Amino acid sequence: MRCLALDIGGTKIASALVVDGKIEQRQQVSTPQTDAVNAMHDTLTQILQQYQGQFDYVAVASTGIINNGILTALNPKNLGGLAEFPLKQSIARHTDKPIGLLNDVQAAACAEYKDEDKSAVQNFVFITVSTGVGGGIILDRRLLTEPNGIAGHIGHTLADPNGPICGCGRIGCVEAVAAGRAIEAVSKQWNPPCSPKEAFELFRKNDEKATALIQRSAKAIANLIADLVIGLDVQKVVVGGSVGLAVGYLPLVKKYLNEMPHFYHCQVEQAHYGQDAGLIGAAWWVNDCLQQGISLK
Repeated sequence: MRCLALDIGGTKIASALVVDGKIEQRQQVSTPQTDAVNAMHDTLTQILQQYQGQFDYVAVASTGIINNGILTALNPKNLGGLAEFPLKQSIARHTDKPIGLLNDVQAAACAEYKDEDKSAVQNFVFITVSTGVGGGIILDRRLLTEPNGIAGHIGHTLADPNGPICGCGRIGCVEAVAAGRAIEAVSKQWNPPCSPKEAFELFRKNDEKATALIQRSAKAIANLIADLVIGLDVQKVVVGGSVGLAVGYLPLVKKYLNEMPHFYHCQVEQAHYGQDAGLIGAAWWVNDCLQQGISLK
């Protein structure tokens, strides 16, 4: 079947036809910022019209949380004027085809999992370490999405009860310790101030301050993986994102994980899919739901 896939981010909206896991007719526009609600309705109208008659179902990967077709977030302010946007309803105005919606990191988890040997990997997690920290959790070969769409927000589990306050309002979340934003919060206070990218360059030169900062992040992610293994019997974790894929970072995560008792260990690899992970993963997930007769809310 042919899928119209959308990947809605804070700055861009990508769209494409996905056929047998391959991207066709990919387009990209800017995410509306002014008069966001009306502009988003108009943007979705234009996209659906451009692909009209060429698809059998619609799959959407979106920033934020998808709850019963509504776009929201742990911190709705992050969505600007799009908080509580009726995303599924807006798309359904223009097609009678099946529509499925996912968080973008959940969709990326599906992209990374779809080629796995399902008989060997039953429980799987994708972690993105980027500006923030997020995840997608697959248990018993099914992506967790219900009942409220928040499954996979593992960046908001606890890393340090005495740590910095997170954007979600909780103290010491993994995201507040490990994410690119957390790295920058420290490195910008150095003399001279550094970006996360520059902090990583210093880390690779064995700079003491940079090494301590990157180690703090990597330890938080290693402990997060250990918690997932011991709590959910996860067999494999794939790590992506700008921080997660930075040279030297994942080996450090693995080092800290391997220093723990063996029952905290699992297979850890870097992500293989790049900017199109959301499109490919959302298409795969919706198709899988349709094939198995699982309801798309």
